[in-house]
Amino acid sequence: MSIKVTRIADSLFNANCLRFGTFKIKSGALSPYYIDLTSLLSSPADLTIIAKAAAELIEQIMKNEKIDKIASIALKGALIVPSIATMINLPCIIIRKSEKNYGAKGRIVGAPVSKNDNILFFDDVVSEGLSKVEGIKPLENQGAFVKHLLVVVDREQGGKEKLEQKGYLVHSLTKISEIVKVLADSNKISDNQAQEVLDYINKI
Repeated sequence: MSIKVTRIADSLFNANCLRFGTFKIKSGALSPYYIDLTSLLSSPADLTIIAKAAAELIEQIMKNEKIDKIASIALKGALIVPSIATMINLPCIIIRKSEKNYGAKGRIVGAPVSKNDNILFFDDVVSEGLSKVEGIKPLENQGAFVKHLLVVVDREQGGKEKLEQKGYLVHSLTKISEIVKVLADSNKISDNQAQEVLDYINKI
């Protein structure tokens, strides 16, 4: 496994972002694990590692394509995206789950969205891809282009493939199968915990 993947896996584990048990995910299905990146807020060092890895990947993309802004949907991705944006000096946008009818109205806050903006969409994980489409639509409705999507963890539930069928390019810092293998090899989780996750992925 690469050093980058190992560092990301260790950071997620150290910050208690990865939990094992039985969890209901957004689709209603049951999962033997849960990823909660809000826990990175309790560990600045681990948050920095994740944000830096994301910033480096975005910089690689920007060598070949122009990226004007970074966007994310509330809540989890939105908590991390400002840290990434400051590292690469790009404005960031937050998409609310629903519109507000008071104060700063609408669904889009942060940097303004301009027609023909090239916006990279960031989020914590990709499962089935549904929330990504929900977050991207308000940007596209204002004339922006969203080609690249970046997530910290691909849960390997088909979301990446569904989004790419719609024409997006989906990048992930790591996959859940890589994470559990790293953690099992370093005895941070049991072989049984890792195998349960791998079995779950293979059944999907």
